[in-house]
Amino acid sequence: MSLCGRGRTMIQEISQERHAHEEELLAIWEESVRATHLFLDESAIAGLRQPVKEALQTTPRLFIIRDGNRSIGFMGIEKEMLAMLFLHPSVRGKGFGGRLLRYALENLGIRRVDVNEQNPAARAFYEHFGFTVRARSEMDDLGNPWPILHLTRQVLETERLRLCEMSRADFPAI
Repeated sequence: MSLCGRGRTMIQEISQERHAHEEELLAIWEESVRATHLFLDESAIAGLRQPVKEALQTTPRLFIIRDGNRSIGFMGIEKEMLAMLFLHPSVRGKGFGGRLLRYALENLGIRRVDVNEQNPAARAFYEHFGFTVRARSEMDDLGNPWPILHLTRQVLETERLRLCEMSRADFPAI
């Protein structure tokens, strides 16, 4: 378990005890989806619950963001892909999603994310952080008729310098 915190807010990686957090994270997911995925009806949300439950157990890296003792959101990472990011609706627009995404960009090397086309707020959020649409799929990964936008983010030169180990050869004037 790794921790990254500032003030009362902490980002924590969950590795071994995922089952202990499952209901808490499913509740955050469900509240978040009800607030942001207005194209989904109750039966669709209920049908997605099991695949999300499985994803919480199988996504290689899972992080929770807490404000004090309260879990307020989470993200899942698979290689360079942000596989999921959900916040409780009560904290949307307060900078917590940005904290999670910046952490993933700066520490985990994410460069790709998929968003539902019918969720324009999510698209705008990722575009604000430099992601651009590179492709579109008519259906989601489960075969549902909810179009997906595939976004990528170029590595900025300043980020590239931080990501690679520099040697004396990188500074010919020294």
